[in-house]
Amino acid sequence: MDFAAEFLSENKSFGALIANGDPSAEVPTCPGWNLQQLFRHVGRGNRWAAQMVLEQAGEALDPRAVPDGKPPEGAETQWLDAGGEKLVAAVDQIGGEVPVWTFVGPRPAAWWIRRRLYEVLVHRADAALALGQPFEVSPELAGDAISEWLDIVVHTPTATTALADGHSIHLHATDDGLGDVGEWTLSRQGESVSWRYEHGKGSVALRGAAADLLLALTRRRPRESSDIQTFGDETVWQSWVDHVTF
Repeated sequence: MDFAAEFLSENKSFGALIANGDPSAEVPTCPGWNLQQLFRHVGRGNRWAAQMVLEQAGEALDPRAVPDGKPPEGAETQWLDAGGEKLVAAVDQIGGEVPVWTFVGPRPAAWWIRRRLYEVLVHRADAALALGQPFEVSPELAGDAISEWLDIVVHTPTATTALADGHSIHLHATDDGLGDVGEWTLSRQGESVSWRYEHGKGSVALRGAAADLLLALTRRRPRESSDIQTFGDETVWQSWVDHVTF
């Protein structure tokens, strides 16, 4: 997958969606935010990541100190697009394999393009839900977004709180063509939470379209509001949803 191309495309789709909405409209899945605040959060986040890549940062930069962190009035969409392009150019300039700071430890600079791709994707879902618009994403992109999200979440302190020792969650995407990368098992052994691609069973299993699984995992839409089928101990899933907020 060409993550840079997907990121730039997703960034444009997000901007186009917000441009056609009321900036003051509330975003229920981001409590306390309106569409304008969501837009600025995404745009500044792209520039924040670009700045850290350019500086080959060894620690987090203050997002408030990012140059051009606020969009100029009347040129908001251009500002958003330019921020995305800035991140791609920054990775090209220093090299995708050069290590930089991330919140899960040092990672290759290209890591930020994939991270920002799915940050923008999920926030496009926020905007679509706020505006009553359909949220569409290819199974391949939704599936990889799940994998990327799990890569991060297993490093968070809430993961061990959310999942009891010995418990597991199995996710099965029903979309055609995903194959071995369309099933995930998340499990805890001792103090370690991990995940792997696996066809199997879990303490609880969710089966549905990759897009629906992604929205359920990221707490954007309850599984009960989709066609997801659930098998096994539903309290295991509920504990996960209640505690994991990334």
